[in-house]
Order: sequence, then C-alpha cells, then structure tokens
Amino acid sequence: MVKPGSWRWVGITLVIVGLCSAPLLAQSQAESSQKPAASPPQAGDQSQPAADQDQQNIPDAPSASRPAPTFPGGKPLPSTPPAQPGTAPPAPVPPITTPVEQPPANTPPPHPEITTVPAGSVPDTSSSSRDQLYTYTTNVNFVVVPVTVKDDSGHLVPGLLSKNFSVYENGVKQTVKFFTADPFPLSAAVIIDTGVPNVAFRKVKESLTALEGAFSQYDEVSLYTYSNVVQRMLDFTAVNKKLDGTLAMLKDTEEGETGGPSFSGGPLNSRPTINGLPVDQGAMAQTPPARISHVLNDALLQAALDLSKRQRDRRKVIFIVSDGREIDSSASYREVMQFLLTHNISVYAVAVSGSAIPGYKTAERVHIPLVNAGYSNILPKYAAATGGQVFPAFTQKTLEQAYAELTREARNQYTLGYTAKAAGAGGYRDIEVRVDHPNLKITAKYGYYPLPPGR
Repeated sequence: MVKPGSWRWVGITLVIVGLCSAPLLAQSQAESSQKPAASPPQAGDQSQPAADQDQQNIPDAPSASRPAPTFPGGKPLPSTPPAQPGTAPPAPVPPITTPVEQPPANTPPPHPEITTVPAGSVPDTSSSSRDQLYTYTTNVNFVVVPVTVKDDSGHLVPGLLSKNFSVYENGVKQTVKFFTADPFPLSAAVIIDTGVPNVAFRKVKESLTALEGAFSQYDEVSLYTYSNVVQRMLDFTAVNKKLDGTLAMLKDTEEGETGGPSFSGGPLNSRPTINGLPVDQGAMAQTPPARISHVLNDALLQAALDLSKRQRDRRKVIFIVSDGREIDSSASYREVMQFLLTHNISVYAVAVSGSAIPGYKTAERVHIPLVNAGYSNILPKYAAATGGQVFPAFTQKTLEQAYAELTREARNQYTLGYTAKAAGAGGYRDIEVRVDHPNLKITAKYGYYPLPPGR
C-alpha cells in the first residue's frame, strides 16, 4: 500500500523522465521521416547495398598457398593497409581482369567483292623479260639482236652481262636498252628437202623421231616439204600427237633422187640419121626431159611468211634439212633474205649429202654480200646473215645430234635490244656485236631492214 505522500514523488519522477526523453523521441521521428521505406527485393534484381558492394570489390588478402595477383605488366598488387580507427575506409581497388578484345561498337560494313581493277591502280609484277621485249618491239625503231657466244671448244658461254657487249649500227655504237639471257620458247618452221639423193633422204626419215624430241612443250612447230614445189604439211602446233602423226606420214614418203638426169641422145638412145635428118621421117621428135627444180628460196619464203604472223615474244627460227641447192625458185635470194632480216627470223640448217663435206662449214663465218654469186649450196649464206648455224650431218647419228644442238642454241641466246635512229624503210643497216672477253666467238645477224612506219 502506497503512502499518500509517495504519489507526489512518483509524479515528479515521471515528469522528469518525460522531459528528458522528449528530445530523443523527436530526433528519432525526424530521422524516420527522412529515410525512405525499404522495398522488398524483386526477382532478378542484382543490385546490392553499397556496403555489400564494397565488400565484394575488396580483393582477397594474399595467402601462402596462392600468389598475390599481379598487374598485366608483372608488378604485384600493393597490399591494402588495415583501416585506422577514426579514418575513412580506403577506396576500393577494382579487380584485375585480363583484357578481352571486344568488337568496335560501330562495325563497318564488309567491302564489296572486287571483280575488276581500274587500269594502273595495281603495279604489274608478273611481267617477264619477254613481256618487256614485246613492249619494246611495238616501236618500229627498236632493234632486237639475238646473240650466240661460244668458246674455242664450241661450247655455249653463260654468265655474261649487258656491260660485256657492245653493239654498233653502221659503225656507230648504240646504247643497249634491253638485255636478257632468259631462254625463249620457239616458233619453229621445219623444212625437209625431199629432193636429196635417196641414200641421204632415207637417213633423214629415220632420224625424224629425234627431231620431234628436240622440241619442248613450250615450242610450236610447223612442217614443210619441198622439191619441185613447196607443201605445207602441218600448221603451227604444239609438240603432240598431231605432230607425231605428220612425221609418221613423212616417213612413208618415197621421194628422193634415184640418180642423174635421163639420157635423151647418144648412140645408145638415138635413131639413125642421114645428113642430120632421121631416116624414118614419120618418127616423132623426142621431147627433152623436164627441167629438175629445187625451190629452196620458195620454201624459205613460205615458212618466213607464216612465221611473221606468230607472236613477237617468241624466238622465230627456220630449221631446214637440205643439201642447199637452189634451182628455179620464183623468189630470189635477195627477196628472201630481206624478208628474213626484216622480221628477225634466223635460219638453222642441217646440211646433208654433198653439202656436209668439210669446207662448207667455214663459209658461214664469212660475211658474204647479199647476192647469189652462183653457189651450189646457199645454206651457209642464209645462216650467217641471219645469225643461225649450219650443222653438217653424214650419218643418222650426226643428224640426231644436230637436231638437239640447233634447238638448244636457238633457245639459249643472249638477247640485246636498242633504239635505232628513225629513218625511212627499205635501207639496209649493218650490225656488229662485240664482247669484251677474249677468245670468244660471236654469232649474230649481220644487219636488218627497218619495217615501214606503222607496221
């Protein structure tokens, strides 16, 4: 039971407690009004309180079992000192991650497929020496001179440079603007003389297989025969079955001279006469035998005409197997020679029968004027003037060796080029090629005829 005076002290105590707690209550209510109400977490919400994020961004402390993380440059991370009381916590260190190349935000559209290239936008790196020569030869004043160089033993001499050669036209030294030692593919016109004696022609036919084997897959060959007339047996083609079949047909040819001219007079082949008149007045007079022709010039001219239409970046040559006799051609020696020198065609000959006699070989080294002075064998003249060669062959074996040798020499030559002084067409110009090495033999054409302007 509470005494009456005690209630007064209870009331005073309550008043004092109320006065003391009123400010605290007011401050608590004010803070509650400023703080937003917490919303419950939603599904898929990955946001976390700042304190939690700070806890996750702080790297782990180094341990003895796992090395401390390092920067990409290899430097270790600085250790985080412990927070001191009364100081702000250190700024969180971002985690170290390996940089991953990401595609740019604005990826450019793919380039369209190129089907054509504008002219001149890409340098041409595929041109070879022969392509360059073709560019040069479009100029009618540009002169191309194939040159064969041999030593005293007759072997080809490789390794010479442009500076080793000098070219003179009509005695005036020229500036060599083109030089190459690259082999050239051949455009070869092969001419077989079917009017040689039977013994020689039989050897020629037996050697034709070796003739075909002397050419490479890059060469093109045409085939002609001649005696009284010229016959083109095969137009230019690669070395293939077509060429093989044509040569097989030629092997079956039965041409060739069987002996000397027939007799039309004399005591064993004449009728009795009185005072120069035949006894039998009714007898018909004998007809003299037809004149034997050997149209070498016509055969060379026909082959040269066809060669002049072939590509300019090929070596143009005529390979003729003959005894070199010329009888009753429509074309003259001068006409044929002018055409050969105008179109840069060389003549290589395999001399058979009587023309293979030693002594004819030396004639090709002599600078013979451009006239036919009654030589029975004119092959050395054609070969020497055009920069070719003559190979004498008595036997089948020497024939086969000659085929291999002439194709090898025709393909592997030094090629010089210079720009000549412009002048009217038709005037013959002399060429002399010199080499600065002693004891070397040079074979090159003696001169040329300029093409007419516009050709």
